[in-house]
Amino acid sequence: MRMLETWFVDVAGSDPVVQALVAGAVIAGLNLLGASLVLVWRDPSQRSLDGALGFAAGVMLAASFTSLILPGIELGGQNGLLEVIAGIALGVLVLDRADRWVPHVHVLITGRKRSDQTVSEADLAPLLLFIVAITIHNMPEGLAVGVGFGSGNVAEGLSLMLAIGLQNIPEGLAVSVAAVNAGFDRTSYAALTGIRAGLVEIPMVLLGAWAVTVSSALLPYAMGFAAGGMLFVISDEIVPETHSNGHERVATMGLMLGVVVMLYLDVSLA
Repeated sequence: MRMLETWFVDVAGSDPVVQALVAGAVIAGLNLLGASLVLVWRDPSQRSLDGALGFAAGVMLAASFTSLILPGIELGGQNGLLEVIAGIALGVLVLDRADRWVPHVHVLITGRKRSDQTVSEADLAPLLLFIVAITIHNMPEGLAVGVGFGSGNVAEGLSLMLAIGLQNIPEGLAVSVAAVNAGFDRTSYAALTGIRAGLVEIPMVLLGAWAVTVSSALLPYAMGFAAGGMLFVISDEIVPETHSNGHERVATMGLMLGVVVMLYLDVSLA
């Protein structure tokens, strides 16, 4: 893993903001990969999707603690615990408010309905809300990667980049499948829908890196904020969704696998 760190620094340089930008492109690219799978994986079963999203939840769960909460407490010194807790509370509050805000912004995020499509309003409404929910929930993920690199710890940033990138693959696929199931064309719109949901991560990566390089005192709060947002997404969205289709055991096994993979990545990079 040391070779990966050296290679990344050779490519991205030593500026934390530039490193974050490169990492943002990587995680957005993996979201694109997941979204594009709908072009070759023509009809993924609900069981497979629940298992894949469970894996994504496991990766995010482990990353929240190993790469954000615990390092944030350590970096904060004597008041690190309280600062991280404050950040977690703020992250949860923002994501909770964002969920309530979703119905009012879906048109701005997803674009207008095309004149040549045959999707019914009944199918379109929940799809739009789903896409916007994923878009909003990608924001703390991008922020987490930016904060990781902004802290100056390349290994920590790489660990978060790999974690978020891995979970972006099933997440991107889920968005595209939802679009196909609602009646959108597979090639001209479904994959693009998944790409849109992931693009928000790039500006959030830059914001996170810039904020903590401007003021290192923000780092424990920022780490807590990103972790709180991701934990909110796991509990409020991913777990209930993956346990609502009769595939609870598959989703749970996926989550456990995600935790193990993320722990391995974190220890290897550390």
